Amino acid sequence: MRQYWAVFRIRFAGALQYRAAALGGIAAQFAWGFMSIIAYSAFYSASPAAFPMEFSQTVSYVWLHEIFLVMFAAMVWDTEIASAIESGSIAYELVRPVDLYGRWFLQVIANRVAAAMLRCAPILLVAFLLPAPWGLSLPPGAGQFFLFLLSAALALGVVAAFNMLTYISVFYTLSPRGMKLVAGMIADFFAGAVVPLPFFPAPLRAVAELLPFAAMQNMPLRVYSGNIAGMEALQGLALQVFWLTVLWFAGRFAMARALKKVVVQGG
Repeated sequence: MRQYWAVFRIRFAGALQYRAAALGGIAAQFAWGFMSIIAYSAFYSASPAAFPMEFSQTVSYVWLHEIFLVMFAAMVWDTEIASAIESGSIAYELVRPVDLYGRWFLQVIANRVAAAMLRCAPILLVAFLLPAPWGLSLPPGAGQFFLFLLSAALALGVVAAFNMLTYISVFYTLSPRGMKLVAGMIADFFAGAVVPLPFFPAPLRAVAELLPFAAMQNMPLRVYSGNIAGMEALQGLALQVFWLTVLWFAGRFAMARALKKVVVQGG
């Protein structure tokens, strides 16, 4: 356990160095957040009752999506892991006395948390200071906020476990580009990164809410906004635990199979 904690601290400290990239990301996320809310407001002004979420809930969902973008987005990749497989430097990883899957899993989480910490504070502050209904609202209660924190931790684990499967696929494809684009776009769409899942057509929504992608940012963002509460929130957390367990063991099994046949290339 001490080894894994050391890996997390080292990766976390290293990721905190990219402050210039964080500033650029903050500007972009502010712009996207404002544009998304303006677009939603135009639709809500036409017929507020026609939407499955209250406007304040949708606004909170949008701001939280921007605040935690790099923590929950499936298309945020750790290029160091993929390049280690491509270049053959994974040979050095295999001789270290640390489980490779656990090390990479913690590396993914550390990089995402560090990047989110660099970006979230300015966006969070401005979003709270904006007047209603354009600003970020507080959760309905302390219990709801606790469920949000728990759901956010589980969502981060699900995203990391899904990322691990995409990294492991590079052992077979030898290039991460195709998998990164295809898997990232599918995951982000069904996780509610484009539009919240309640806005999906009913048949598509019924399927999407059972997929592992619904256990990513969809769940904590809707819990915080109050769109999911009570027993429905607890069921959502149970779904997150289920998919985290499935993806974790699937990733470990896939990596064990890949490492038995891995051929180190590169010069």
